[in-house]
Amino acid sequence: MKVWIPHEAGHALLGELPAEVTVETMADPTNLPSPVAGVRFWVPPFLSGTNATALLHELPDLAVVQLLSAGADAWAGRVPPGVTLCDARGVHDPSTAEWVVTAILSQLRAFPAMARAQAERRWAYDEVAPTDELAGKRVLIVGAGSIGTAVRDRLTPFEVTFTLVARTARPEQGVHGVADLPELLPQADVVVLLVPLTEQTRGLVDDKFLAAMRDGALLVNAARGPVARTDALVAELATGRISAALDVTDPEPLPVDHPLWELPNVLITPHVAGSVRGLLPRAYRLVGQQIRRFAAGEQPENVVVNGY
Repeated sequence: MKVWIPHEAGHALLGELPAEVTVETMADPTNLPSPVAGVRFWVPPFLSGTNATALLHELPDLAVVQLLSAGADAWAGRVPPGVTLCDARGVHDPSTAEWVVTAILSQLRAFPAMARAQAERRWAYDEVAPTDELAGKRVLIVGAGSIGTAVRDRLTPFEVTFTLVARTARPEQGVHGVADLPELLPQADVVVLLVPLTEQTRGLVDDKFLAAMRDGALLVNAARGPVARTDALVAELATGRISAALDVTDPEPLPVDHPLWELPNVLITPHVAGSVRGLLPRAYRLVGQQIRRFAAGEQPENVVVNGY
């Protein structure tokens, strides 16, 4: 059984594999390491887009596609019949949760403004103090999966209160459904987006969503750029009524002349929430487990169904 992975370093991180498994490095879909026949398990490059999915139809023996990302939006609906698509649920929980906490604290404590003042060698106390604080805030987490849970756990020591929202309500767990957002948004000081990009979540954050947010609220997008309508986002943020921290944008990369760059109440990072040094060990631990399950004739875990 032939397996393609995108990192040479991944070989040493997979753990012991069955003797019949051959692992090859394929970092670039335009430069294949061997003939396509016999490739049963493929791990595409991290954050590869729809251009990489073209290779799906050139692998006649493919059975499993294991993504290194938690989101499967570029792949869902494009995988041929009979091929199982799996995401990397759990791999990015620590890193993405850390980014969310960092982004929230940075915006509330005015770190971007102070960084700009530092670059200009200005002591900006009178400009920024007193800053806002996280203690006592009401945090609405839209996306109650494993990353949402990780964010909640890391924010708990900051003396905040939480409301979690999922695709469907889970009353027994205290989780609201998306239909409850109109009544929940006006109560939240911080709104964190962690939903996958699907046809149901595309454009979820529109002008009505943003208008429902309370004055002074912070929007944090660690999901996908198209979850928010960019024109609505720019229009609302330009008023200064709310602020935002964005690790993802639409389009991405953000063009140099895009108005989001110019807004002082917006913190933008270049889709780095999951790009940390610990990614490969965690990711390939999962990949190794998945290969062993598949080689043993078992169903892989983290199977993507309906885009999730």
